[in-house]
Amino acid sequence: MSTATQSLQPLMDRVRRGWRASPLPGFLGWWGGELRNLLPLRWRGWFGSGADWHLLQHSEVAAQWTLRRCGYAEPLASWDDSVDVATGDAHLPPAALDAALRHVDREDRRLALLMPGAVVLRRPLALPLAARDNLRQVVGFEMDRQTPFNMAQVYYAVRELGTPAAAGRFNAELVAVTRGTLDPLLARLHAQGVSIDAVDVAVANDRLGVNLLSPEQTPHRARPRRRLNLALAGACVLLLVLVLSAWLHNREAALSQMQAEVDSMRSEAQQVVALRQQLQDNAGAAGFLAQRKKNTVSMLSLLQEATARLPDSAWLERFSVDNTGQIGFQGQSQQATKLLDALKDSTLITDASFQGSIQPDPTTGKERFYLTARVHQPTAGKAKSPAPASSGSAP
Repeated sequence: MSTATQSLQPLMDRVRRGWRASPLPGFLGWWGGELRNLLPLRWRGWFGSGADWHLLQHSEVAAQWTLRRCGYAEPLASWDDSVDVATGDAHLPPAALDAALRHVDREDRRLALLMPGAVVLRRPLALPLAARDNLRQVVGFEMDRQTPFNMAQVYYAVRELGTPAAAGRFNAELVAVTRGTLDPLLARLHAQGVSIDAVDVAVANDRLGVNLLSPEQTPHRARPRRRLNLALAGACVLLLVLVLSAWLHNREAALSQMQAEVDSMRSEAQQVVALRQQLQDNAGAAGFLAQRKKNTVSMLSLLQEATARLPDSAWLERFSVDNTGQIGFQGQSQQATKLLDALKDSTLITDASFQGSIQPDPTTGKERFYLTARVHQPTAGKAKSPAPASSGSAP
């Protein structure tokens, strides 16, 4: 055992004892048993705990060994205490034992020697909580006070009990058997080539759950399956990490794709908004132009109105209309002053007045005038801006 393992051993023992003292092992055992009971009989063995315990018991009266499976009353094999019934050799494993355990995997095979309750000393103890970390050593030092024997005369084990105890203490049970009782049985098994994993106490068809053998005498079995299970567990963890990583990668890829689609849709939406705004602007401009055209008096109507209102003796040298709706008349007439009366009732030309003085023209004998007026627009208030007018002249 390495130095690192030795330094971690007390911590591991403390964790193991804490786990065993908690209610979780019992609950998980009960739950697993209930689940296994729901399976067919042929499948239940596949979901076992791994260790398959078989129990050995010795009868002093018949000098015979009996093997049965833990929890079952019917014997699987029995043989004489002295020789193998098949080979006659007392130093080889009995054939009956090998035949009974042939179907059990060697890695899972566990043998426990059961001692009758009559030869075993069981004593309840109330110990302080500080003794939990070194329970076996503490009880070993107290052996001569708790039993008629000292530690060198017995094989012993200590187990914690789940019964309530006083504050700062816990209940435990000391299980001990004298070496004079157990050593002859161990010697007989050794002579027959039978190796056991534990020495326990018989409780009906089951075992108490302790091991009276000292840690030095307990065989240490290699467990290649445990290494395989650890490797498989590591592989499962690695696969889980890879699956989670792949899932995260896929989610990020999907999120990136969705973000790209959202950006594309946002760009298209912005284009649609721009097109809608452009359409509204164009529609507004078209409406504005149509409204302005509707509210603006055409040049042809002005010319027609001026032609109809002015007398035939008057003729125009210049006719102009600016953007503000101001009309300019420049020309000659026989009686220029009567032109205001002619334009007075016009529905298109209003506010007519002379600009400057009326002067006679010696060449034509007519009066030269310059008259200004305004275009009458009754619906101009409905337009958004003043209606533009084109300028022109008529001779």
